Amino acid sequence: MWRGVCRPLKTLTGSLFCGARCARYARWRTAPIRGFSAGKGDDFFKDVESELKKFRAKAAAALPGSDWTPLVVNPALPPERADVVIVGGGVVGWSVAYWLKKKERIRDGVRVVVVERDPTYSQASTVLSVGGIRQQFSMPENIHMSMFSCDFMRNINEHLDVMNEDPVDLQFNHAGYLFLASENGAEIMEHNYNIQRGEGAKVSLLSPTQLKNKFPWINTEGVVLASYGMENEGWFDPWALLNAFRKKAISMGVYQCFGEVTGLQCTSREMMTAEGEPVEFKRIHHVIVRMPNSLESQPVECGLVVNGYKMETWRNNSYLFTGIGTGCKDTMAGIPLPVEPRKRYVYVFHCPNGPGLEMPLLIDPSGAYARREGLGGNFLGGMSPSEEEEPDASDLEVDHDFFQEKVWPKLGHRVPDFQNIKVRSAWAGYYDYNTFDQNGILGIHPLVNNMYLATGFSGHGLQQSPATGRAVAELILDGGFKTLDLTALGLGRLFSGERMLERNIV
Repeated sequence: MWRGVCRPLKTLTGSLFCGARCARYARWRTAPIRGFSAGKGDDFFKDVESELKKFRAKAAAALPGSDWTPLVVNPALPPERADVVIVGGGVVGWSVAYWLKKKERIRDGVRVVVVERDPTYSQASTVLSVGGIRQQFSMPENIHMSMFSCDFMRNINEHLDVMNEDPVDLQFNHAGYLFLASENGAEIMEHNYNIQRGEGAKVSLLSPTQLKNKFPWINTEGVVLASYGMENEGWFDPWALLNAFRKKAISMGVYQCFGEVTGLQCTSREMMTAEGEPVEFKRIHHVIVRMPNSLESQPVECGLVVNGYKMETWRNNSYLFTGIGTGCKDTMAGIPLPVEPRKRYVYVFHCPNGPGLEMPLLIDPSGAYARREGLGGNFLGGMSPSEEEEPDASDLEVDHDFFQEKVWPKLGHRVPDFQNIKVRSAWAGYYDYNTFDQNGILGIHPLVNNMYLATGFSGHGLQQSPATGRAVAELILDGGFKTLDLTALGLGRLFSGERMLERNIV
């Protein structure tokens, strides 16, 4: 086409011809083109280069391992692949997500997806909790988990502060817990006190006279001993903690997905024991997530699963997709996870002449409890029913007669001012109750080698969530516990039958 061309066309934007022999091209390049000015010609080539850059970026993104796709994708769907899928977006699930990102060695090195079924959190155990935190346990593991969690919450903005967001305010009230013991429980209380002090907890024992002097509004009849937490105890806003973990984790790159886990796809292999009995081991490779109010589902390919969803074992039996609990009796595969929902009522009542701001979270020997709620003379109270009186957990309806017949008489006896109250509201929430020994189940399942469990805390999951999230992240990224040895809370005790019973259950 052009005489004197020294080499073929290289690129649209590079040198087309050899400089010394291309004066003819230079004159052509600077001459006006019919219909275009010289300036518009430059714009044309710039536009071509811009489009080429876009094309190259798309071509690179379309390579294997890329997220790019020419198809329109529902933005609410989770990503197709993840390193870790966390089933359950309560405070434990988001704590695990936060700690995984906190501990990742390379930025964006761990892709984490949190799946929550309830976008409103209206039935979430976290937000329906009373929000208490205590160190008065009998097991060292529980004491240290709560001590760390309280320290974490006291310095919450050093951990969960998000740029350009308001500082986190947990509304932490450090009024402590006050346990009362009758003659039957005094020996256990003293034994627990010795353990707590030995582990570094700040707790004091009070005689009935000391108790009355410190808290004149208490009726000490029937009280032989009292245990009072002087620090690292009190209550806080559960929603504030959940939201702080969630916002921080999302800012660190965690994917949030609202949907329901309806299946787990696994591969399996069979091995023989020394006695010649077959044992089937499984590995989850996909989590099936169904979108809310829709039949649309998305399989998420994953490296491992963390199941911290309290209600999942009850409603969808997702564990059954892995075969847990469906094997022969007296075998490992035949032992189900002993976690079930237990409904608990919380009552809000008004008592204008009730105890003042110095009131701790009071726990009567009967199990009835009460604490202040704000500054307007409002209080929260309730108690756990006996095993024979466990309410139906299929809904969150409140039994108001339970307060009138069971709770109020005990609180009115212990705090005489509570004999004149007015109930203002009430709600019901769930405990993820471990029927085996009422303590958390924390660790990897031996028959599903990429499923980690963090459930069954039986009422103290919220207060121990910072320590639980850190522990699970250590198991995943470090291969074992590094800061607190929580081996005793593993699944091995379910198979050996050795219960880790807490002697201070509330």
